[in-house]
Amino acid sequence: MKFAKITFLVAGIYGILALVPMYYMEAQIAQQSTPATDLLSRPEFFYGFIGVALAWQVAFLIMSRDPLRYRPLMLVAILEKVGFGMAVPILFLENRVPLQMVTPAFIDMILGVLFLASYALTSKKFLKKEESLE
Repeated sequence: MKFAKITFLVAGIYGILALVPMYYMEAQIAQQSTPATDLLSRPEFFYGFIGVALAWQVAFLIMSRDPLRYRPLMLVAILEKVGFGMAVPILFLENRVPLQMVTPAFIDMILGVLFLASYALTSKKFLKKEESLE
């Protein structure tokens, strides 16, 4: 269970540190992005993405406090990481995202694997907890 606690704590802290600066980088990111029809042409999508992603980082921090209690959410957390982690390499191969996006996607895939490992490692403890509640 310690593995899951550390995994979700690190994921939450990393995500907050990576995402919060983006609130102040819209102009810089827009300048580096092409074409104009991308995400930044619709600031509500840009800020909406950051807000939703930050909400997930808070969820990871909450999950780190009691992985057994929040174990069912680990499956959704895996989906959150894999969704971005798998999409970016495909988009990169289609020349639709820059190379610099591959690293964050790779980190998300690693976190997704660690979340899956956390889910697996908490299974027996979760089942014992459920049995004791009956």
